[in-house]
Amino acid sequence: TEGILTRRLQRDPSLTGVGLVIFDEVHERNLQSELALALTLDVRQGLRPDLRILTMSATLDAAALAELLGGPAPPVPMVSSNGRTHFVDLRWSPRESTQRVAEATAAAVRRALADDHGDVLVFLPGAGEIHRVTALLGSGRALPADVDVRPLFGGLSIDLQDAALAPSPAGRRRVVLSTDLAETSLTVEGIRIVIDAGEVRRPQFDIRSGLTRLRTGPNSQASADQRSGRAGRTMSGVAYRLWSPGDHGSRRRFAEPEIRSVDLAGFALELSLWGVSAAELSFLDPPPERRLDEARQLLVDLGAIDSAGRPTDIGRAMSELPLHPRLAHMVIRAERGGQGQLACTIASLLEDRDVLRGHPSDLPIDLEERVRLIDDPTRRLAAADHGAVTSARRRTRDLERRAKVDRGRGLIDVEQCGRVLAFAYPDRIAQSIGVGRFRLRSGQRLVTPAGDPLGSQSFLVVAEIGPPLRVGTAGSGRDEDQVRIAAALTLDDLERAVGDQIESMPRLVWNLERNDLEVRTERRLGAIILTSSTTRAEISAEVTNALVDRVRVTDLGLLNWTASARTLRERAAFAHRVLGGSWPDVTEATLLATIDEWLAPLLVAATRRADVANVDVTAALRGVIGHHRLRELDQVAPASIIVPSGRAVRIDYDTEPPSISVRPQDMFGSSSHPTIAQGSVPLAVHLLSPAGRVVQVTSDLPGFWSGTWVDVRKELAGRYPKHNWPLDPTRAEPGRRPNRQR
Repeated sequence: TEGILTRRLQRDPSLTGVGLVIFDEVHERNLQSELALALTLDVRQGLRPDLRILTMSATLDAAALAELLGGPAPPVPMVSSNGRTHFVDLRWSPRESTQRVAEATAAAVRRALADDHGDVLVFLPGAGEIHRVTALLGSGRALPADVDVRPLFGGLSIDLQDAALAPSPAGRRRVVLSTDLAETSLTVEGIRIVIDAGEVRRPQFDIRSGLTRLRTGPNSQASADQRSGRAGRTMSGVAYRLWSPGDHGSRRRFAEPEIRSVDLAGFALELSLWGVSAAELSFLDPPPERRLDEARQLLVDLGAIDSAGRPTDIGRAMSELPLHPRLAHMVIRAERGGQGQLACTIASLLEDRDVLRGHPSDLPIDLEERVRLIDDPTRRLAAADHGAVTSARRRTRDLERRAKVDRGRGLIDVEQCGRVLAFAYPDRIAQSIGVGRFRLRSGQRLVTPAGDPLGSQSFLVVAEIGPPLRVGTAGSGRDEDQVRIAAALTLDDLERAVGDQIESMPRLVWNLERNDLEVRTERRLGAIILTSSTTRAEISAEVTNALVDRVRVTDLGLLNWTASARTLRERAAFAHRVLGGSWPDVTEATLLATIDEWLAPLLVAATRRADVANVDVTAALRGVIGHHRLRELDQVAPASIIVPSGRAVRIDYDTEPPSISVRPQDMFGSSSHPTIAQGSVPLAVHLLSPAGRVVQVTSDLPGFWSGTWVDVRKELAGRYPKHNWPLDPTRAEPGRRPNRQR
């Protein structure tokens, strides 16, 4: 079987005693066969120039293989043998667009039995379709009494496979329902009729989930030729194809090479053991570099290779087991902890089809249920596939023998399923984010079937993921992958299984509820947060930067802006507008852009929000402006102005133009308008009534006295008769006392 030659090459690269290596059915583009061919070519080039290599197939892509085998040397010899062939009547019978494969196939079987003579070989994509066609043939109109229906696929017992392969007794006919197992691997005697459903199930790597899944699709033209040829092995025959000639012309000529479509973890481990990179070997199709990198990273995570790509002791041990590297790692790690028997059972379950039959949404996802079924011969389960159970038990015993596992006594501890499974799938540990919803350590979200008991667990290890399921309401939902097989995992078991991969990550965060800076220490497994604790931050450059960033995010709002600080910034901003670029810019935008220069030095010892609030913003602004310019600022933009009454009135620089608010009496005796910026900017004068309400705003006080004042005076004198309202304010004595004389 595939892989045996690779193992022999790894143990004895010189292939002692071997003169010729034959690769048969190379058109199948099997990953293990192509790897073995690449290693054999490497041996011929470096160690055994005398070694001969022969490739064979009934549907060979001869030109590409000849180039691979010959390289720069003279062309390799090619031998073609047509052999004895019998005529095969090819009949196209495309199924209806609404007709399912099983229904179309069952109808074709009935038609062939009625119209033709001999045994029938039917090609279907998988065991599920074989069971459905069997059920359809057994219902409704009965088959002729002399017809036996025989299934044929890899999971069947040897007895049932032998029954399908054995010639029909005299006077009887048989219908063999087979997967592509009968395409090249086996010869089915007595076949004269072939019915090809036109589909094949092949492994396909899913980039989004990181898994290799079996996907059903049309078979290649070469595959169709192989299948129809089975009808003419011993005599003329007939082949039905359940698709059209036009559809046939659009199909791939040869099968998609597995090297481009499957998981490459085992492939990468073999390359590491061989001591070369993929680029140093010869392949018909080189492996995709991205997926090969992902495979190498998985091997690093499993401890099979080191960071330089060299195999470790555990990696070498993993290669000796006929398992995917994930499962091999699980068996080896579990055996060291006394759980080897459980690990072998799990590996056997996951290597083949599910031992439970039925629609996936109706089956429990708990791996423990399946392990109990395999381990306890007395256990009964309605959904159990007895053939699959028997096969899994047989594989378990074989694997225990290969891994030298001590079976011990009694039943295995199924409650350890989660911990053991985590050795195989450390990247598929998932944390609950709500009942029935989980997040993998990669961040990918998964859902469990509604009502499944595992949906309430805190942690799962996911062994198999099903197709996406629409979650949420129509129009606003999203597709999330379903958990198909998983095991519950406790936090303690998680720590034991992948404790060396857990990272303790202290992070500075701004607690929005407390509105303060804190250190949050999270123990994380990728996107999974296991525990979280908070402590007060300590003095450091990182803390200073975090506080400065928070001030920046709040647009300086975290600072304590006193009236003095606001006034100083407004005065400086006015000076910048009047004097231009030579004057420091203290607008909010500029202060934010230069915050690391003027604020960070003031926070070197700060650790929390209160320290930021204690910053003297006025002093900080004085530093930005420069102490040598403060006197000039007092001249250009004074904080206040002395009015005729002798009072110092604050100038409001938050208005345009800057303004003062005074009662008319404060301005009596003045025949000029107040200005700032060395007389270049007149202030807006807001004149107030005795009640403090604005009665007039002017930028030309002399003009107001000689004009509008007459009307304003009349109104004010009527409302406030006790106050002095002279006809000519320029000659009146300034003051705010009421007029006590009539």
